[in-house]
Amino acid sequence: MIATIKYNSRNYKIDLSKPLDISIALRGDETNVNAWYLGHPKIRPHEEDGFIGKVSEGSSVNFNNIWFNPHSHVTHTECAGHITEEFHSINQNLKNFFFLAEVVTVAPEKKDEDLVISKKQLQYALGNKKRKALVIRTLPNLPNKNSMQYSNTNPPYLLEDAILFLKTKGIEHLLIDLPSVDKERDEGVLICHHTFWNTKGKIRSNATITEFIYVNNTIEDGTYFLDLQLAPIENDASPSRPVLYKIMD
Repeated sequence: MIATIKYNSRNYKIDLSKPLDISIALRGDETNVNAWYLGHPKIRPHEEDGFIGKVSEGSSVNFNNIWFNPHSHVTHTECAGHITEEFHSINQNLKNFFFLAEVVTVAPEKKDEDLVISKKQLQYALGNKKRKALVIRTLPNLPNKNSMQYSNTNPPYLLEDAILFLKTKGIEHLLIDLPSVDKERDEGVLICHHTFWNTKGKIRSNATITEFIYVNNTIEDGTYFLDLQLAPIENDASPSRPVLYKIMD
């Protein structure tokens, strides 16, 4: 399944039969990735008036209820509506799903008691490349990112100058393997979110942030095409499944 894509007057080839999924799946138990002080998600058979939605319990179908918060429990893509008084829906704001993306690996730096990603690091990683999407993999990159319990751990985050740099580079879709681009406890300032979406000026309604990805170590740094799939939910954020496609030589 070879596809040829014309992008900025150049032709690229990708193999659609070889997707590289960088999402974390939702599981209904305590092994699920978690942040923001919530309990774990739940996937349970619906029960009502003696009905149990489980074939092994005598039902004709499996019929589960699912309880979760996209910001806390799963790979999700969010729009400016995450931090604005006015309602913005990711389902309405994201209308294109295929982007030229760069995958970079960054080891967060020590700053006081925190670990941060700086402008200097992203300048080095991106160089002169122009991309619509940026995928940031942080080190160490271990499989336990799929089940990490982040609440009260002060995870790494981006500095404001790093976000300003990404805006000047034209990055519209930022993907990261952390629970947030901002510090866990910052008294609600959320400076990186506000800066990225330009909430003090004309809001970048087309821009998105995707958190809780996992980029396997087998995926090399470099240029890919990104298919940013998401569930069609009218909310500021939705569970998503970002998929990369390697560009063929």
